[in-house]
Amino acid sequence: MDNPRTVESASTEIIGQSTVRESSLLADIKSLIKVGIINSNLITTFAGFWLALYFTGSSFIDHWLTFLLTMLGTAFVIAGGCIINNWYDRDIDPIMSRTKNRPTVTGTMSLTLIRNMGIATSLTGFVILLFTTMEAALWGAFGWFVYVVLYTMWSKRRYTINTVIGSFSGAVPPLIGWSAIDPGLQLEAVILFLIMFIWQTPHFLALAMKKKDEYQAAGIPMLPVVHGFDMTKRQIVIYVACLLPLPIYLASLGSVFLIIATTLSLGWLALGVAGFFMKNDRKWATWMFIYSLNYLTIMFFMMVLVTLPFPF
Repeated sequence: MDNPRTVESASTEIIGQSTVRESSLLADIKSLIKVGIINSNLITTFAGFWLALYFTGSSFIDHWLTFLLTMLGTAFVIAGGCIINNWYDRDIDPIMSRTKNRPTVTGTMSLTLIRNMGIATSLTGFVILLFTTMEAALWGAFGWFVYVVLYTMWSKRRYTINTVIGSFSGAVPPLIGWSAIDPGLQLEAVILFLIMFIWQTPHFLALAMKKKDEYQAAGIPMLPVVHGFDMTKRQIVIYVACLLPLPIYLASLGSVFLIIATTLSLGWLALGVAGFFMKNDRKWATWMFIYSLNYLTIMFFMMVLVTLPFPF
């Protein structure tokens, strides 16, 4: 007859192993879909959706289902693109510390499964967006194509301009959100696109400065790798300066938004210029990277906050 304590111990061990496997699988999936990228893009998707309601005089209550479909479809499209990006970059990910634990590297999931997951997730996202408007689905498809084909498969390993090319993809989510309500778009929607498009280059160049050695080892021709830190810092400052006039085109959101948006841009520009006088380039790059994240979050949060009473 089995010892009850032995049986209990064995059962506990099996349950523990099962829990570890489930936890590992969840971690692998989160790594593949890049949760942080999805979250940040959904913030801008929501802002585009919300402002479309505001400028068209529509009610959120009347469009709650469209909202859910827009956010879900966008999340699936982005997740699908990220999965395929990881599948394609499986040869260089082992070299970089922030990517070396992905399942494409560790082998905890088969490459065929990962590829099929990426395709299925992407198609699911496109279909969901079709239940909003055709334009929203087309914008989603455009963003996916730029990220997967033009950035990941074509320019990332060939040209320093890869960051700019990828920025077209990252600037699409506000247009998806907007076109789900107003397929014709308006000037304000274009400004949201431009803010996101211009923001991404200084954001990712700052990251590239921080990770220069890893990009160099992986053979990725990021600007700091090819042309050095001085050129990169000049490019960053130019792009940040280009953000300065854009909030003016959103002046209809009110003076509070305009003041905060302009202050954010001026603060980022001042920090950028300070980089020419700092000796520790990587420390400056870290500051610029953190500021860029706060810039984006505060800017788009304020767009929603100053229009809160109206769409209802």
